[in-house]
Amino acid sequence: MIDLVSLTIPTAYLSVLVGSLATFSSLYRKRKAAQSAALEPWFGPHLQRDIYLSLLHLEPEPGKDKSPTIPDGVLKAALLQRATEDIKRILEVRNSKQALSNLLQRGSVGDDLWQRFLRAEKEIEAELRDVVQEANALQADWGQTIFQSANEMHQNAILREKLNAIQAQGKADREWWDQEKATIQSNFMKELDEGEKENAKPAAAPSADKVGSDEDAVIVEGGGPASSGVATGSKGGPKKRKAKK
Repeated sequence: MIDLVSLTIPTAYLSVLVGSLATFSSLYRKRKAAQSAALEPWFGPHLQRDIYLSLLHLEPEPGKDKSPTIPDGVLKAALLQRATEDIKRILEVRNSKQALSNLLQRGSVGDDLWQRFLRAEKEIEAELRDVVQEANALQADWGQTIFQSANEMHQNAILREKLNAIQAQGKADREWWDQEKATIQSNFMKELDEGEKENAKPAAAPSADKVGSDEDAVIVEGGGPASSGVATGSKGGPKKRKAKK
């Protein structure tokens, strides 16, 4: 016969163990969910989504039963702006994932930052599905091409920002060059004026000592060859012969 008493103890032990594990798992999941909810969101408020939802669910004005009808063109434009903002966030998530993963492996960032990133990634996926559904509700099969149009708008906006930055930089460079050119011209004109003033000054008269030394030099030079010739003629010159009778 089977001893029920001997089976009761292992059964009770297993029951307590399974119950403890289940309780611990439930408490752990609730704690992680609470921590995840308390984390700061990765992205800021989605203004374009809020505008679209506000247009889609307008409340009736005071004293009226029906809410105002929003044209489909306005709703499409608002949804397209929402998709454009989603494109920006998708690109940011894709560009940040690899770098953030490497930093997490090295221990440079905490697990909280990684949890924020994972939650943002899930929110983006849910947002994309919602946009596709809204696009198909406004126009048949528009959900297949709405993000292509949104990407083109995003690239156009980036190009426009670059052009504006180049134009602003060109304007600043032009102003700097005008100032530099004016400075160079003013300095050049000052140098010309100083040169003209120096050339206009009268030459200084020679001093008396300098004049005397010049005369002495002339006397010495004049008495050289001429005086030696005269002295030679008076002393050692040939005597004249008497003529024969």
